Amino acid sequence: MIGSLRNVANSTLPSIKIAPSILAADFAHLADEVARVAQDIDLLHVDCMDGHYVPNLSIGPPVVAALRKATDLYLDCHLMVSDPGSLLDMFAEAGADGITVHVEVGDTESLIRRIRDLGCRVGLTLEPATPLSDLERFLDSIDTLLVMSVKTGFGGQVFIPEVLDKVRSARRIIVERGLCCEIEIDGGIKASNAAMAAAAGVDILVAGTAVFGAVDPAAAAREIRAIAVAALQ
Repeated sequence: MIGSLRNVANSTLPSIKIAPSILAADFAHLADEVARVAQDIDLLHVDCMDGHYVPNLSIGPPVVAALRKATDLYLDCHLMVSDPGSLLDMFAEAGADGITVHVEVGDTESLIRRIRDLGCRVGLTLEPATPLSDLERFLDSIDTLLVMSVKTGFGGQVFIPEVLDKVRSARRIIVERGLCCEIEIDGGIKASNAAMAAAAGVDILVAGTAVFGAVDPAAAAREIRAIAVAALQ
């Protein structure tokens, strides 16, 4: 089963995609958690940590494979790992639709080629302290630029608004060059900052705690989308 990247918003409205991070979901009932929000989101963000690149340890290919059996949503796998090259085949085989790696780990050109060869969409990300110039030259060869708005490694952190300067710069470059690269933002996204992120040029909002930590996760996802879309009108 291959996931579909869709937008459930009215097609006449500006396009903003919502990507809840399953890091904030109840892992004991993960399939049920996903089902609760499936009709109100566009993709699932899957945070994969190795306990080395970041101190935390999270999920790997087996959980991605289990998710693939439970949903046809697009699985957006963010590899916060020191050696992503050793894991790419396993994530692709497990059912990842998109694989995002960090520019900070190096070997970027090779990783991009390998992800593309595996039939997955390619994402490249950078930490809040890493300048956009470190990956600008790769923008024409990736599908998604993921801008981290918190230090990677843990959920529930506070949004860093200064990273929106990188989003604005990336949006300008993408438009000027006519590139087909979406901008995604991850870290502390919620209803109170969705508008500023959208206005800066973000296409995909990753929200973990704000969605799965809400009493009504689906309603929370709808609210974040509505606020973001309103900021573009």
